[in-house]
Amino acid sequence: MSNVTTVYQVTGMSCGHCEGAVADEISGIDGVVSVQAVADTGKVTVTSASPLDETAVRAAVDEAGYELAGQA
Repeated sequence: MSNVTTVYQVTGMSCGHCEGAVADEISGIDGVVSVQAVADTGKVTVTSASPLDETAVRAAVDEAGYELAGQA
């Protein structure tokens, strides 16, 4: 089975530290293969083994101190 890539819009990221905080939290979700966060655009690209529950992604982003605006 191939991986699933989803792009989310996250508000509040402004620097590399922000990117790392968001990526670290989302990486902790079961099934996540990779995360790339870009503060300049607010886009977070998540590759996972199967589609993720958006509630879990929202909780991870909240834990990092940012807000998930939804899928980009």
